[in-house]
Amino acid sequence: MTRVVGPQRIVCLTEEPTETLYALGEDRRIVGISGFTVRPAKARKEKPKVSAFTSAKIDEILKLQPDFVVGFSDIQADIASALIRHGVEVWISNHRSVDGILDYIRRLGALVGAGERANAYADALARGLDEIAAAGRALPVRPKVYFEEWDEPIITGIRWVAELIDIAGGIDLLPARAIEPLAKNRIIADDREITQAAPDIVIGSWCGKKFRPERVAARPGWQDVPAVRDDELHEIKSPLILQPGPAALTDGVREIQRIVHAWAARRA
Repeated sequence: MTRVVGPQRIVCLTEEPTETLYALGEDRRIVGISGFTVRPAKARKEKPKVSAFTSAKIDEILKLQPDFVVGFSDIQADIASALIRHGVEVWISNHRSVDGILDYIRRLGALVGAGERANAYADALARGLDEIAAAGRALPVRPKVYFEEWDEPIITGIRWVAELIDIAGGIDLLPARAIEPLAKNRIIADDREITQAAPDIVIGSWCGKKFRPERVAARPGWQDVPAVRDDELHEIKSPLILQPGPAALTDGVREIQRIVHAWAARRA
C-alpha cells in the first residue's frame, strides 16, 4: 500500500509555489491559486483563484478545505493570521536571494514528498545560472544597471534581482539598497542617488503595470544619464522577475542577460 505523503489540498497565495509544484509534477495537490498567477498558463484554467497579493477571499479558501497554505513575506501576514485562526496550517516563506529561491524549491519539494525531484530541479536551475554567469564574466565591458520595481515612489530592486543582474554580466547600481528586505527601505527619496551613479542601463518592472520609459526619460535631471542618453530603457514583465521562484531563475535572468549582452555588443 502506497503511503500518502505531505499535504494533499494546497492553496498557493503567490505564483512561485504554483510554478514549482507544477514543475515537480505535484500540481494535483493545488486546490487554489493567486489571481496574479500567469505561470504556468494552464494553472489559470485549472485552478480557482482565491487571493491577490495583499488580500484573499478567506471564506472561499476555507471552502476548499486546504490542509496547507503557502504564501510569501510579511505583506501576507494578515492573510496568514486569519487562516491560522481558522485552524489552517500556513507556511509563509521569506526568502530574498538567489540561494534562498533554490532552497525554497528544495524545501517545498520535501514538504510534498518530492525531495529528490526538487533537488534535481534546483540543481538544474543552479547549473543554468552558472552557465549564464560564465558568459557574463567573458564580456569585455560590464554595464551599470539600475532596476526599478515601482515609480511612485521610486523603489529600486530587491536582492535576488540585484544578484541576477550580476550573474547576467551587469553591475547592480545600488547594492546597498538591494540587501534591504522591505520595499519601504528601498524607496529612493532623492533620485540624485540614481542619476549621480550614472547607470548605463535602466530596467523597469513596475510590479504589474506597464513600464513607461518616456516618463523615466522626462524626469528632471535624468537627461544626461547614460541610459537615457543612449536609449537603454528596457522593461521586463514583473511575472518573470519579481516573483522569487523558478521564473526569475530562468526567463527573468535570461531577459537581463539579453539586455546586458546587447549593450556590450554595441560597444565591442
